[in-house]
Amino acid sequence: MTELPDGWSTRRPTLDDQPALLELVHASDIAAVGYPDYSPEDLHEALTEPNTDLSRDSWVALDPDGRIVGWAYPSNATGENRDFIEVYTWPERGRPAIRPLLDLILARAAERGAEFGHNPYEVRAGAVPSETAYIEQLTAVGFSFLKQHARMQIPLDGVSATPPEPPAGVTIRAVRADDEAEMRAVHGVIEQAFVDSDHRALPYDAWRKQVSALDEWWVAEVDGVVAGALESSYDSDEGNDEGWVKRLAVLGSYRKRGLGEALLRRAFATYAAKGRAKAGLGVDMANPTRAARLYLAVGMKPLYEANIYQKMI
Repeated sequence: MTELPDGWSTRRPTLDDQPALLELVHASDIAAVGYPDYSPEDLHEALTEPNTDLSRDSWVALDPDGRIVGWAYPSNATGENRDFIEVYTWPERGRPAIRPLLDLILARAAERGAEFGHNPYEVRAGAVPSETAYIEQLTAVGFSFLKQHARMQIPLDGVSATPPEPPAGVTIRAVRADDEAEMRAVHGVIEQAFVDSDHRALPYDAWRKQVSALDEWWVAEVDGVVAGALESSYDSDEGNDEGWVKRLAVLGSYRKRGLGEALLRRAFATYAAKGRAKAGLGVDMANPTRAARLYLAVGMKPLYEANIYQKMI
């Protein structure tokens, strides 16, 4: 286990650390991609996600002044055979914490795999190519490159507040949040679409608890069947002028019928009507549905790409 420098220490994070953790992640984002790309809601979700116990699964690193300069945590809300780990450190100043935090989280991942009943257990991690120090340490402990994710965006200037008509036989409408059967149908669509992704859907009850603002969620309905869904992510930062597509999903048997594009067009029109300057999303470039093709076709452009690394333990 790699040791921290003299005077440095680690402890478990608490919910009271959220302002300091958000400052840390934003500093890391700015150094890596030029702007903050992590919302207060993303942070709260990471700290409260099912199967992430702050008292066992996560650490913060403190410099000699007691300032949080690093944070490591895992994600596996479904308890399946894969952890996705994150290690954030303050640019330059927090670099000595990278390897110690990585060693801690990997040792804990091995324990988590056993607790979940999986052997072997897969661990994945992401890094923007400019994060060379982190990538060097991932490689040193046995991670290898797997694939890339892309952060995509489209400007909304000139986008009409009235979306184009969907394909014949398809209805795009707001989700009925008070309809339990419909919410379960929406969850089922998302769960199926993301089963092989790095961001698999939570079990229904946990997912429903995390759902708050639903005014920017839509479904694609075909012959009374909820065949597609778009989940927007609420960002409490009032300075944010980007509509965020958290998840877009279409059932396999309804793909290639224009449902995904129709859902996106509805989202873009709504975001534009609310005065947002742009819309964004993240995509797995290795997604077997070739989702990136759709996003490029509607005019989205990649802002940056992140490498995904893999290690079996």
